[in-house]
Amino acid sequence: MNTLVTGAAFGAALTASGVYQPSVIVSQLKFENWHMMQAFLTATASSAALVHLLQTFSPHGSFPLPPRSFSTISLFSRYDGNLLGGLLLGTGMMLSGACPGTVLAQIGTGVPSGFYALQGGIIGGIVYTGFLGPWTARRNAAAKAEAKARGQEEKEVTKTVYENLGVSKSSVLMAFEAICASVVVSTALWTSVGPEAKIAPWVGGLCIAGAQLLSLLLRKNLVGTSTSFEEVGDWFWGIFKGKTLPQRYNNLLFVSGAVLGAKLLTVAYPALGQVTEVAVSPVAAGLGGFLMIIGSRIAGGCTSGHGISGISLLSTSSFLTIGAAFGAGALLGLLRG
Repeated sequence: MNTLVTGAAFGAALTASGVYQPSVIVSQLKFENWHMMQAFLTATASSAALVHLLQTFSPHGSFPLPPRSFSTISLFSRYDGNLLGGLLLGTGMMLSGACPGTVLAQIGTGVPSGFYALQGGIIGGIVYTGFLGPWTARRNAAAKAEAKARGQEEKEVTKTVYENLGVSKSSVLMAFEAICASVVVSTALWTSVGPEAKIAPWVGGLCIAGAQLLSLLLRKNLVGTSTSFEEVGDWFWGIFKGKTLPQRYNNLLFVSGAVLGAKLLTVAYPALGQVTEVAVSPVAAGLGGFLMIIGSRIAGGCTSGHGISGISLLSTSSFLTIGAAFGAGALLGLLRG
C-alpha cells in the first residue's frame, strides 16, 4: 500500500507540475521555454536538501541511501553505460515527448502519444531483459576475468562528485543548490512559459519533491520508474520460456500508482489535464519510447531515478547520465528545428 500511495503522489505531482506534457519536454529540449528545467531543478535541489536533512538528523542508519553506482558495458570507460545510455535516453525523450516517468502521467491523463511511447517502452524492456542485459553482463564478466588474469586488481570506485573532487559533501551540496536556485530564478524572471503551466513550474517542482519526501518516509527509498519496464521484461520472458515467474513487482506497483494518481487528479481538477498539442507521430513516439527505456536501463536509471533521485545523492554517474541525456535531446531538437 505504501508503494501504491507513493506512486500515486508522484503521478499526481508530475501532472500538477505540467512537465508530463509532450509540448513541455520538446520545447525545453529546443530551449523555447524553461518550464521543464525550472520544475526539474527545483525538484532535484529540494530532494537533495531533504536527503541531507534526513540523513543528518535521523537516527543512525534510518535512511541508508547509497549513491548510484556507475554503469558500464566495458567499451571505453567505467561510465560508458551512463554516457551511452544517457544519449539514447535523451534521443528517445525528444522523439516521444516523454520520459519513463512522465509517460505514466500521460497515460493517466489520456495523452494519445503516451500510449505509443508506453508500447515502445514495454518492447524496450523486453529487448533489454532478453538480450542487451545478458550481453552486457557477459561483457563485464569477461572484462573482469581478463583484468584478473593480467594481475590487475579491481580498484575501489568513488561514486560521488565530492569524493571525486576531494572536497566536503556540504560544499558540493551548497554549490549545487546555489546553481539550481540561480537558474530557476533567472529563467523565471526573464523567460516565459506556455499555457501548460497551470501553476508556477517551481511550485510544481516542490510538489514532485513532496512526493519524494513521502517515498522516503513511507518506503525509505527514492523514486524511480524505468526498472518497472525491466520487470515487465522479466515477466514476459518468464511466461514465454515457461520458467518460474519473478517475485519482484514493487516497481510495477509504483508505476501503476503513478498512472492512477495522474488520473484521479485530472478528474478532480480537469484543467490540469488540458494538453497543449504538439506534433508527435505514433512512429516517433513508439521509437522514442523504445530508445528511452533501452537507454535508461543501460545507464541504470532515468530522469527520475538518476535525475531527481541520483543527483540528490550527488552521484557522479547520475550527473553524467542526465548531462548526456539533455545534451542528446538538445542536439536532436536543434537538428529537427
